[in-house]
Amino acid sequence: MPAYNQDNIFHKIINGHIDCDKVYEDEHVIAFNDIQPAAPVHVLVLPKGEYCSLDDFANDAPADVVAHFFKKVRDIANDLGLSEEGYRVIANHGANASQTVHHFHMHILGGRLLGGLIAGDALNR
Repeated sequence: MPAYNQDNIFHKIINGHIDCDKVYEDEHVIAFNDIQPAAPVHVLVLPKGEYCSLDDFANDAPADVVAHFFKKVRDIANDLGLSEEGYRVIANHGANASQTVHHFHMHILGGRLLGGLIAGDALNR
């Protein structure tokens, strides 16, 4: 995993240098609508600290910040009205998971039937 790079797009969004369609923000978390949604509801949730991946976040963030983050992921999904029908939460880590922005973030997807966990042909590669 590369070292944290402050030039990444999420760092710029957190610091107000790039606008986003924000759905939630507090001192530790920001959440906004994905600009290329993969479902009717597709929200990205980011901790505001400089963490490249879930590994960095779990290892280096204070326990109360980690707990707060995951509670906020749940709260945001609830606030978006996804809890009754269901939703998916995804975090990509590294090249094999196609992580493209090296700032830890989670995707909340919902609003329709999402299908299987991974496309069937991906298992045969």
